[in-house]
Amino acid sequence: MPHLLHLDSSADPRRSASREVTAAFVRGWQDRGPDFTVTSRDLQVEPPPHLPDAALHWAPRLRRPEEVVDPAAEAQQHVYLDELLAADVLLVGAPMYNWSLPSTLRAWLDHVHVLGTTVPFGDFEARPLAGRNAVVVSSRGASYDAGGEQASWDHTVPPLELVLGRSFGMTVSVITLQLTLADRVPAMADLRDRAAAEADAARSFAEELAERITP
Repeated sequence: MPHLLHLDSSADPRRSASREVTAAFVRGWQDRGPDFTVTSRDLQVEPPPHLPDAALHWAPRLRRPEEVVDPAAEAQQHVYLDELLAADVLLVGAPMYNWSLPSTLRAWLDHVHVLGTTVPFGDFEARPLAGRNAVVVSSRGASYDAGGEQASWDHTVPPLELVLGRSFGMTVSVITLQLTLADRVPAMADLRDRAAAEADAARSFAEELAERITP
């Protein structure tokens, strides 16, 4: 059965723009039939711990003899790894916080980017996630249009494209919606119509993409 792993990392469960778009994707996915299953993990509600030991960056067979990790920490890492490896499609809600990733999402990435397990190293040449689809939903309070002054300030999408795309070999699609603070910041009042239109377009596109994406 085609399976989706759905991650949300927004700290705002009430008005999150990224959560609305990931929810639209999940609706489109589930509309394809009962065989299209979903595992949802809310990284804000259940935040992953910071990686407690650098040895967890390595598959067990690649660790040095003195690198003995806490069994509980390794078991928690395997929960995240097992969920990811079982997914045919990955959906990530990634709002921009201070021009970067939410710390909870960064912690999750640290747990699943494992040399010799999800990433090639030495005689381990496989990339078990290669060819699978990943969808990143990135919301941001201001505008970071390509070619604009602030375009280079986006440190949310590029790290995800590097980890998911370059390291894991996944095919990454990005859905962005901007100006999410327009309805809250008086100086952005004249941008509210544009912000609403971008949000509507992002939700519609997410649902349509979910209905046609290849598991």
